[in-house]
Parts: sequence; C-alpha cells; structure tokens
Amino acid sequence: MKKHIIASILLAGIGIRAEEKVNCPLADGPFKGDMESLKQYQTPDWFRDAKFGIWAHWGPQAVPEMGDWYAKRMYMSGDAKYKDHLTRYGHPSVQGYKDIIPLWKAEKWDPERLMELYKKAGARYFVSMGTHHDNFFMWDSKLHKWNAVQMGPHKDVVATWQKAAKANGLPFGVSEHLAASYTWFQAAHGADVQGPMKGVPYDGNDPKNQDLYHKKLPADDHEWLTKDPENQKEWNAMIRELVDTYHPDLLYSDSKLPFGDVGRNLIANFYNGNEAFNNGKLTAVYNCKEPSEGRFVQDIERGVKDDISPYPWQTDTSIGDWFYSTGQKYKSAAEVTAMLCDIVSKNGNLLINIVQTPEGDLEPDVLAIVDGIGKWTAINGEGIYATRPWKISGENPSASVPATSLEKIGFNERLIKFSEKNIHAHAGGWQGRKNAA
Repeated sequence: MKKHIIASILLAGIGIRAEEKVNCPLADGPFKGDMESLKQYQTPDWFRDAKFGIWAHWGPQAVPEMGDWYAKRMYMSGDAKYKDHLTRYGHPSVQGYKDIIPLWKAEKWDPERLMELYKKAGARYFVSMGTHHDNFFMWDSKLHKWNAVQMGPHKDVVATWQKAAKANGLPFGVSEHLAASYTWFQAAHGADVQGPMKGVPYDGNDPKNQDLYHKKLPADDHEWLTKDPENQKEWNAMIRELVDTYHPDLLYSDSKLPFGDVGRNLIANFYNGNEAFNNGKLTAVYNCKEPSEGRFVQDIERGVKDDISPYPWQTDTSIGDWFYSTGQKYKSAAEVTAMLCDIVSKNGNLLINIVQTPEGDLEPDVLAIVDGIGKWTAINGEGIYATRPWKISGENPSASVPATSLEKIGFNERLIKFSEKNIHAHAGGWQGRKNAA
C-alpha cells in the first residue's frame, strides 16, 4: 500500500525529497530493480530472429515540415526554426508549441494500409512513437492531458498502430523520449535576448502550461537526463502507465538507462508485467543507449558496431530526418539493405523510421523506397531472418570504414561507404538455422 500512496502523492504534484529512497510500484515476478537481478534476462528469440523493424517516429512536430527538434528550437532565438515559427505562427511568448499541437490532424493516416506495406517490405516488428521530447503522449493517458486522444487527431495512436501490427502478425513496440524531455524543453522557459520582444517570457513560463513544458529547472540541471527526483519519479509513473496499459513487446528509451534505481525499477516492472501478460513467457525487449551485458538490448542511434557483438543489439536510424522536412534527401533502398546486411552479420537488428507526412501518409518517393526494400527482402530474406553470426562478420576493406573504432564515434553511419567490395555471405546451419558471415 505504501508504494501506491507515494505514487499518488507524486501525481498530485507534491514534491518528493531528493534523499527519499526509490519506491515505485513493481509488478510481482522474478526481476527486481537492480543490475544483479537483471542478469537473468534472456533476449527472446522473436527479436533475435526478426532482424528488421520499422518505426513510426511521427507526431505533432511534423506539422511545420521543418524536421527534428522543432518544439525545442522554435524557442531558440536566431535558430531557423525560431525564425520560421515567428513568420508563420507568431511569437513564442504567445503562440508556442502548445498552439502547434492542435494543427496535427493526421487526416490521411491509414495504419492498416501502412502496416501491410511494411510487412511486405520485410519488417518483422513495428515500433510506434509513445512520446517524444515534446511531452506529447500518443496514447490515451489518464495521467497527462496533452495526448492524442484529447488533442490533435483525437485518436489513440498507440492502440491503433498496435491493432494493425497484431493483425499482420508483427511484434509491437513503443518508444519513449520523455526521460530527456525535462531538460530538453527548458528552452520554452526562456525569452528573446535581443530585439523588440527582448525579455518577454516565452509561453513555457506560464504556470498553466507547466504540464506540457515541465517546471523550470535550476541552471545546473542541464544534462540529457534530469537529476530532479520529482521528475524522475513522474517519468517512471508515466511510462509505467504506457507499458502496463498496452503490454508492448518492446520499449525503447532515447537515452542511456535513465535515472539509476528509478529506471531499473521500470525495466523490472516491464519484464515482470510482460511475463505475466504472456502466461509465463517473457517476450519483452528493452532498448537503451549503453552496453547491456545481456540485461537488455543496447541501441546505437544512426550507427553500427565494429564487429560481432556477443549480445544482441540494435541500430535505430531513419531514411531521412526524424520528422518530416520539406525537400529532404532519403536513403535509397540499396543503402538500407546494405546497412541491414552489415548489422545482421554483427548480431544486430535494424530499426528504421519511415518518414510520414504531417497528414500521416507517405510521399511517392518514400513509397518507392519501401517497395524497393521489399523486393530485396523477398529475394534475400533467407540470409537475413533467423540467422546467427559466424566467426567473422564479413570482408570490409579499410577504405570503407574509418581507421579508428566506429563505436567510439557517435552517429557513425555517415562514415560508412558500402560498395561491391563489402562481402557478407550466409550458409545453412543446424536445424535449418542460417549462420550469417
């Protein structure tokens, strides 16, 4: 009972002292909120066999058609997104991100058709945006009014994607970027430093908007993950609502494992709840951006590993910008499938965002790329799906990769140049398994 009382106090907005011990609700099961307990985790076969997933990194930030991080950069005086917002929507002291959200209607979104296309393209799992750094929830939240059921398209986007994925036999995941939102969105609490609106507070300073833009943090709380204990426990409660309501097979965090014991508690709760929901079978995969040692699945954003990893891992990337941007350049189908071969040969999976328009459909050139990927997987999928790495990952001439370790370079996919000299082979193995090389 004490655990639930503490959670209720948190959601009522009453502060929790920094020195309090982590005490968040935890579903019954074998996993506890510590690293030693998480060692018993085993990556499920569905994920190891799937190899290729598609991600809908989509939401209100697509509306201005200016790409990623619009909700933050529109509050950064001098930034191109700030200038765009000023011209089209008004000054952010009055017309802020809160006023962009109602413009996202998703009127051309056809999730059933898109999921059929993605399955035909060879995707073996699908991931929906749960919430980006903009603190807008894509599910029917009872804890947060800024969600897609109460605003924007007035639809439960997570539930709708999940239904379409299940209809096509695809495991379903959700991504959370909320952990980084608390510091990321602090720009909304600023003001112009020059010009006619100098010093006029942006709309994030208005107390009635705090549930969207978060509370203002001290100047020394500015790293990717907040050190504020109240925010950390709110994050746990919010993401716990997401996983406990929809029981996804995969949960992705856009960060390292967040918030120490608070984050470990969330992972343990996710694993235990998943096992109970699936009648004793653990299908859960948790992605975050740090080495896992098998406790979860490490994710590398827009990058790859140097060589074969002893533990399953994942690359997450996009065919273009993370959100729709007018005139952007996309990866070709050949580039995507070359990446897929390299990643799979190193014991990894590829999760790739297929960029949707603000309205929710795909542009003709994106449709052509998805079709091209599907034609390749139809012919070559036997060497991809349900494979395990061999002794070497392939032949990669030194000219195609940097001299230093790829893993020490962030977002390293930009450095890799695939050509006909990059060779990956596959051969049949025991019990019909393929051993990728």
